[in-house]
Amino acid sequence: MQIRYRLTRPGAKEPRYATPGAAAADLCAVLDAPLTLEPGARAFVPTGLAIELPGPDWVALVFARSGLGIRKGIALSNGVGVIDSDYRGEIGVGLINLGEEAYTLQPGERVAQMMILPVAQAAFVPADTLEETGRGEGGFGSTGRL
Repeated sequence: MQIRYRLTRPGAKEPRYATPGAAAADLCAVLDAPLTLEPGARAFVPTGLAIELPGPDWVALVFARSGLGIRKGIALSNGVGVIDSDYRGEIGVGLINLGEEAYTLQPGERVAQMMILPVAQAAFVPADTLEETGRGEGGFGSTGRL
């Protein structure tokens, strides 16, 4: 599959898979200067990248980089970013520092990863009842330890 892209800012980098087996491509920060995220702070980080997905049955999902999350506590402030097939603007990454120490992002640093996946749009049908299952309405730890 080919994904057309456009670099929207000077210093922007094309999305790249770090290894041949990588499922997601790295997204890099386009910053004029280093940006320090204090514990609990959020920031919107531009990537300088706009993409064109092949149609409405595709989505780009943006995830945190596991190394930044596990080692430094840097996560996406919205959990997972959703890039719809009809969006043509620059991809931005909302980051939050959940760690206990400040972290300084460098210009060009890999800050997130983007995965391209197929989408199935559902036809939602109202119903008075839903089919019973063994689980029923149990949730939030009902199947075992949280």
